[in-house]
Amino acid sequence: METRRIDPVNCSVARALSVVGERWSLLIVREALDGARRFGEFHSRLGIARNLLATRLETLVTAGVMRRVPYQEPGDRQRFAYELTEQGRALRPTLVALLEWGDTYLADPQGPSVIVRHRPVDDASSCDEPVKVVLECAAGHSHLAPEAVCRTPGPGARFVESS
Repeated sequence: METRRIDPVNCSVARALSVVGERWSLLIVREALDGARRFGEFHSRLGIARNLLATRLETLVTAGVMRRVPYQEPGDRQRFAYELTEQGRALRPTLVALLEWGDTYLADPQGPSVIVRHRPVDDASSCDEPVKVVLECAAGHSHLAPEAVCRTPGPGARFVESS
């Protein structure tokens, strides 16, 4: 009996990993979310080889995750800083989810090295409590268990026949 299944090549996870799936790429985004903008800042914070950093930054710029912004110190040549785009800033929940997973399964016995907290933005109130990622459906049901979530075909699904 043949059944249809979603074509694994037509997959947003695979597309996302082609942009940020390499180890250094998400670490660069993490540092940018924490305020790094210049090549030297990324280099010193991460300890990544300069040629690899240049390649990863170019990949993130080409993909639209970051943009190059020219700047010039007095007496120096023009250089570029790197800013996250909206697309790049939207990766924060992904990084928080990875951090949560790492804290749960891989943290040192003393506990996590970093705690993500709720802080004010533009004079809004905050509570300084730890932040967590919560799965929620469109109807508002939240804190969904992993086994309560499944993949179903979307409007862009393509199918392959399998036996």
